[in-house]
Amino acid sequence: MANVGRDYASRGVRAAFSAKVFLAGARYDFQHIGRHTAPPILPPRTGEEFGMDVQAFLGSSVSFASRSRRMACIGALVASMCLVATANAVDAPPLAVLDHGLRPTVLAPGQAPPGWSLEERMRFHKIPGVAVAVLRDGKVVQAAGFGVRAAGGAERVDADTLFSVGSISKVVTAGTTLRLVAKGTLDLDRNVDAYLKRWKLPASAIVPAPDVNLRMLMSHTSGLGVHGFADYQPDDALPSLVQVLDGQKPAKGEAVRFRQPPGRVSDYSGGAVTVEQMVIEDATGRPLADVAQDLVLAPLGMRRSTFESPLSASRGNIARAHDAKGLPTALPRGWESFAEAGASGLWTTANDLGRYVGALIGSYRGTQPFLPQPLAVAMMTEVSPGPFGLGPRLGGAGAGRYFFHLGANESYLALLQGYPETGDGFVILTNGANGLALIAEIRNALDDAIGLGTRPAIRTVKPRVPPAPDFAGEYRLDPALPMDIRRALADSFEHDTLTVSIQGDMVSLVLPGQDAPTTLQALGPAQFVQSGIYVFRFEFRRDASGKVRGVAVSMPETESVAWYAKAP
Repeated sequence: MANVGRDYASRGVRAAFSAKVFLAGARYDFQHIGRHTAPPILPPRTGEEFGMDVQAFLGSSVSFASRSRRMACIGALVASMCLVATANAVDAPPLAVLDHGLRPTVLAPGQAPPGWSLEERMRFHKIPGVAVAVLRDGKVVQAAGFGVRAAGGAERVDADTLFSVGSISKVVTAGTTLRLVAKGTLDLDRNVDAYLKRWKLPASAIVPAPDVNLRMLMSHTSGLGVHGFADYQPDDALPSLVQVLDGQKPAKGEAVRFRQPPGRVSDYSGGAVTVEQMVIEDATGRPLADVAQDLVLAPLGMRRSTFESPLSASRGNIARAHDAKGLPTALPRGWESFAEAGASGLWTTANDLGRYVGALIGSYRGTQPFLPQPLAVAMMTEVSPGPFGLGPRLGGAGAGRYFFHLGANESYLALLQGYPETGDGFVILTNGANGLALIAEIRNALDDAIGLGTRPAIRTVKPRVPPAPDFAGEYRLDPALPMDIRRALADSFEHDTLTVSIQGDMVSLVLPGQDAPTTLQALGPAQFVQSGIYVFRFEFRRDASGKVRGVAVSMPETESVAWYAKAP
């Protein structure tokens, strides 16, 4: 495949390492990743394991009663938990960047990109296993696993290892819904009460006569509440869908009820997607797992993926759950269950999820029949007033326009991202509670390799003078600013107030419900940045009399802005 306009070597993607990869019985030997041409095909070797030559690294110990046994486990990990990769395609070299190209989003003045390896960052974040897939022109060209399925174990992650992907499930549920729309079973604009049989949208003083359609449910503009759901441990009873929607035990969440009138605000809602799941099931008379299998998973060759809950151990090759210390959790089984399948219950692999991203890209471009092109374009178009289309979240513009979604269950973090205009994309799956920080670093590396310039490093400055003392104080969200302007901030920075403190040269931010302050980094005398999986910029505004009026909060990549006025 031609990689037009992408000079990997000039972007620092050249690697000097040797990886032996099998593809259709052929062995590829990479000595200089970063070339546009495919590496030479060496004689095939049958039945031999393959991987990258890397140092064994210290993973995360299992939870033992005594300190001595814990240390013994750590010692075992040093010997056994070696970063390995198994890949299934070699047409392009973007995964080479994982050997040396991980970086933070924000760099200090004069700081060179650190050139982190995936190995060292997995160790730092206490993530035992990772799987990644990369797409070019709407096709998976590389997919690989790194590390091990369980801390202390020897079973390695590969591109077909099953991971829980949390809210990425919503995007696959959306694909199932749109397939039913294409078949004429569902209508995007019809009141969903017409389909619901086991449960009805609850009338209230806020919404006396509910009129909600699928577009609203899929774009988080329905007005329904319940942001997300708790995981279920191996010994927990699983509630029915009706129990989930009504907040009845053994459901762990509150009832799904209207918080706002439909169609007026953007308010991320796992509850709304659970209603979407019930629409699918009541309209077809079948469980979501079966409908998705027939309409999405099987047609796309996603042979390992499932909405089954609890996941059966017989499926094999399953990434185990790990907590923030890197210790196995959800024992004795080793993974949680997810009663709200449509919102958070998908189990999938790097290969499979990459195929799904490719199907969405191909449908959008009119080169793949998975969805009719008009439906695919609607899926990739923001629904006012929020940042979501019909399932995925959207950002960027032109060739750099992308769709994406994060997935975050308690012990698994994941990301999918696709560029519908160019056909590029990637999938990142992790099996540890600290996965979000690692995903941000991997995403930066892969975006650098793709070369569209959508996520350049942000360089801070050394302040010439200390921050102004009157920046300190409480700031309150101005609700008069239309939500169409706030857009992504309404989801990613959902705070009515924020508190700023000044200590010497440090500007710190405290958000509601946050235990510890977050240090902001300077971009100028009155401009600061906070970085994680998302980038937030803060610009303090002063009027002509010299008084601080407020702070503008923005997400540059989504052109979203919110205004927080300084409290008297």
